[in-house]
Amino acid sequence: MKLTLLRVALILLPFLVAPTGAASGPACSQAVSPEKAIRAVLDAQVAAWNRGDMDAFMTGYWKSDSTEFVGSNGVLHGWQTVLERYRKVYPDRSVRGTLTFSNIEINILCPTAALVTGHYALVREKDHPSGVFTLVFRKFHEGWRIINDHTSALGG
Repeated sequence: MKLTLLRVALILLPFLVAPTGAASGPACSQAVSPEKAIRAVLDAQVAAWNRGDMDAFMTGYWKSDSTEFVGSNGVLHGWQTVLERYRKVYPDRSVRGTLTFSNIEINILCPTAALVTGHYALVREKDHPSGVFTLVFRKFHEGWRIINDHTSALGG
């Protein structure tokens, strides 16, 4: 079959308009950067914590037996174990307080992994505990999730 110049031009047009490897069209403009997606997870966690919804707070974590939480009492394994820890340590608003995150630094390690560091603070009626955290995020089909959380309280 003989291709005319017009047919060749129509076939090559998409490659001539967009640089090699670049995406084009509506899907590109709707893409969210990994940094924005991870910040959205953290913002959703803060909102869930402050309304006392631990189940929603935990949606930021990978729902797996391999999820890890590292704190002053050692290493906990498993999403359910981490949820139970949060429910036990922060049973009500007086203990849970109001959470804020600050000084967040997001380092994308590869397209499906990120290292996040930051500072947390709780405002409670009798005290204002704070500390630092290091989170390992991994990108799954459902979005970015925390697979490892190392949180340490800062001494007063």
